[in-house]
Order: sequence, then C-alpha cells, then structure tokens
Amino acid sequence: MNTFLTLNFKLLATEVCDVYFYTKFEKMRIDILTVVPELLESPLNHSIIQRAKDKGVVEIHIHNIRDFSEDKHNKVDDYAFSGGAGMVMRLEPVVKAIEHLTDQRKYDEIIFTTPDGDQYDQKTANTLSLKENIMILCGHYKGIDQRIRDHFISKEISIGDFVLTGGELAAAIITDSVVRLIPGAMNDETSALTDSFQDNLLSPPIYTRPAEFRGWKVPDILLSGDHKKIEKWQEDQAYQRTKRLRPDLLDE
Repeated sequence: MNTFLTLNFKLLATEVCDVYFYTKFEKMRIDILTVVPELLESPLNHSIIQRAKDKGVVEIHIHNIRDFSEDKHNKVDDYAFSGGAGMVMRLEPVVKAIEHLTDQRKYDEIIFTTPDGDQYDQKTANTLSLKENIMILCGHYKGIDQRIRDHFISKEISIGDFVLTGGELAAAIITDSVVRLIPGAMNDETSALTDSFQDNLLSPPIYTRPAEFRGWKVPDILLSGDHKKIEKWQEDQAYQRTKRLRPDLLDE
C-alpha cells in the first residue's frame, strides 16, 4: 500500500481495536422506534446480525410507537397544519417513546431517518460502531412534527436521494452496516477493513475456485503465491476500478 492508504488502514484498525476494548465490557445497544415493526423482523433476525446478537456483542430492540399512543385506535398520525396531501406523525406518542428510553439510559446518538438528512457513508458507519447506545427513529407518512427534530434528534441520516414508504429499511441498513463492524460480529474481524470505501477506494476484483471455468481464467498473479505482488495487483486494481466507476472518491 502507499503511505496514504497505509495510514488510513492503520487508523481504521485502531478504531476497530478501540471498539474491541470498548465493547469488551459494554455491548452495543440499538433501539429502533417504528410504526411498522414487522418490516424489521427479517433483516435483523438473520445472518451476521443474528450471530452478533447470539454472541452477545449487540442488543437490538424494536419499539412500536403505537404502544405509546393515547388514542383508543392507537393512531399516531394527523393532518398537517399547512394543509396539503399526506399525514404527519404526531408529537405525543413519539416523544413518549423517546423519553421512555432516555429515562433508562443515556444515548450517544438519537438518529432520525429522513430523505433530507446527511448522506450516509462508510465513515459514518465506522463512527457509529464506536458508540454504546444508539436510538433510531424511523420516519413515516409525510414525516414527523418538526419539534421532535428540534428538541430530540442529534443526527439526521439519509441513505440516498430517493423517498421510501418509511424509514424502517433505512434503519435496517444503518444497523447492518454498523453491527458488522463490531469485533465478534464477523468470523474474520479484519474482513471489514478491506471493504469498499474504507480507504475511499472500491474493492478489487475477487475470485475463487475453480481457477478455470468455461475458458474463463483467474488472473495468473493470484495463483502465483507471491503475496507482495498480489497485494500490489489488488491495490492497482482497486485504484483503477475507483477511477473508472467512482472518481469522486479519489477527490476526497
């Protein structure tokens, strides 16, 4: 690796090591507030996320905001004062849900998933993976009462320039990207260090057995056993792929 990439890699490795010592005594806890908890059942109960929960490195709790409604039908939305189409999540049940949790523990971040939030990226995922307690409020309907954002939310996140039915899928994406970085979540903890975007580069091409299939061959360098040359090839491929597909990352 060149000096710049090596430095970035070492800094990230240090961050991950910090997570290890940090979570050695305190596991991460993620609380998600939603009006449609069913949407989160599958993404957060399988694969790496489930294994991380089984190992005790993370707790994930889903809270139905409707449980905090005082309406006999558990209604949590109402018309906007400004008029127009679309409903707005009411202030009272959301505030009650947030305060129910903050009365029990201190949260490092209270995140709101919203299309007009800060663009989510790997750097943000790395930072969040160092936290102990995170709360994620899933947006729904036309949005939430602005006073909730003004007085309770510490970070607003968008996963892209598009609008979803609700913030549940965005919350699942944030949770997945954060949990996989916690030591113990993945079988090979160093794997996350070589993912795309960690050094503002895309990953190089990867291959597995067989070495030849239908005449399509694995590059000879990868079969050479020369680890220094393989590493140099991977660095060159990562740079060329990034330059071709995401040149904006190199500007950063």
